[in-house]
Formats: sequence, C-alpha cells, structure tokens
Amino acid sequence: MNMNGISERLSSYFTTLSLQGLSIRWEDIVEIIIISFLLYHIMAWVKHTKVWVLMKGIIMILVFILFAILFEMNTIIWIVENVLSIAVIAVIVILQPELRRALEELGRKSFISGVMPFEKAAEERFSDKTVNDLVKASFEMGKVKTGALMVIEQNVLLTEYERTGIEVDALISSQLIINIFEHNTPLHDGAVIIRGNRIVSATCYLPLSDNMEISKELGTRHRAGVGISEATDALTIIVSEETGNVSVTYEGKLYRNLDANGLKEKLHMIQNKDTEEKKRRLWKGRAKDEK
Repeated sequence: MNMNGISERLSSYFTTLSLQGLSIRWEDIVEIIIISFLLYHIMAWVKHTKVWVLMKGIIMILVFILFAILFEMNTIIWIVENVLSIAVIAVIVILQPELRRALEELGRKSFISGVMPFEKAAEERFSDKTVNDLVKASFEMGKVKTGALMVIEQNVLLTEYERTGIEVDALISSQLIINIFEHNTPLHDGAVIIRGNRIVSATCYLPLSDNMEISKELGTRHRAGVGISEATDALTIIVSEETGNVSVTYEGKLYRNLDANGLKEKLHMIQNKDTEEKKRRLWKGRAKDEK
C-alpha cells in the first residue's frame, strides 16, 4: 500500500467517524480500557529493554518520513514504500530475544489467581534444611574461593538444560554440594540444577546473557547465571572463584555480594513456605494466632 492509499484510508476513516457522531457504547469503553491496559504494560516492558533505544531511532525516522511527505520528496517516499516491509521483518529479527522473553513472562503470569482467590496454591518448593544447606555450602566454598553455580528450578522446567549435564538425582546436603564443586573433580565444571530438595543434574551448560550492563570484571559464571534467569524463572546462586563473594540472579537481575541473611531472604522468597497458612486464611477467614 502506497502513501496516497494510506492518506485516503485515514480520510475515509475520519469522515465515517464524523458521520456516525459521538455516540459511545459500553463496548467502546471496555475496548478503551483493554487497549490502555495493553499499551501501559507494553511501554513498561519496552522501557527496560533495548527496544526503548530502538524506538527512539524509529521515531526519528518517522519524523523524517513525515517531513518528506509534507514536502513531496517523491524519491524518499518511493524508497520508504519499498523498504517498509523488509524493515518490519528486520525489527522482529533484531528484537527476537526480547519478544521471546516477553511472551514467556506473559505465559508465566497467573491471571486466574488474581481473580479467583481460592485457586489451589502451590506446594512448598523446598525445605528449610535445603535452604540452610545451600547457604552453608555457598559460604564454605566462598571462604576457600571455590567457584560454584547452582540453579534452582521454579515453574519453568529446566529439562533442556538438565540434559546437557550428568544425572545426579541426590538429596541436597552441604557436603555433597561442596564435593561436587571441588577443584579437579569430574563434576565441578558447569552448573548444578536443583529441583525441590534434590540435585538432579551437574556439569550443565547455561545460556550466556548478552546484557551489556553486566560489569566487565565478572566472568562467564555470572553471565551464565544472568542468562538462565532471563530465559526462565529460575533463581541462581553464584560463588565467585576470584573473590569468593556470593551473588544471586533472578528475573534477569544480578544481586552481588550477599551475606548469609541476604541469601536466605532470596531463597525464602521462592520457597512458598506460607502456602498452608495462606490456605487457612482463605478458607477460614481469620487464622488463629500461633506462637
């Protein structure tokens, strides 16, 4: 469709609107609310991705095209008409990682839970013992600068990454984790994947993040931790081999240099420990005070 065709369609649309008058149906109000909701969330998502920078460039190009149309620069208009379809495909290819991440995030959101408070709550993901063993192992390895990478699965299954490693299927203990990541042992290289209270696989390969904001002083281990947190909803514990510092990645963000309490808070955040208490509050209203 050329520029003249677009102009004619816009003129026809506005003429139709003026003929129809300003009568507003309740369906129109619902439609406006839905569009506003979608636009708000799209803009909130765009602001935290490289799409924001790209959009500023696109806006400048659109202003230039509008300038060309106003002053009837026919050669530029002809180039735009012939390049437009290719440009749309190019933008989709460039933004493929961001678009995939946005769709995955949309798929992870539970809209039913916000509307129906009696939806079945998720079970506790792992025990307090597992939390304590992970914290103890992380800081014991940090003291002797043993590098480690531990990925804790949540709702998104990590099967495709689990297959890249060696099956372990063992109950978590601090001694086992320390032994796995000990230098010169068969399983020390790569990441371990944790599902519930068990280590399911070791020496796993993870996707590396292409986030340019990650500090250059951080190595492949940290970039892999951020990468898996961008691709899934997993939480990753990283022990630096250079400094011994303990960090966590979650939802594409890196939380560096945590202490034991900070690491426990991050683990409790995804533990779902309050599930039974929440159920009681939903069904019985006000729960009894407990010591």
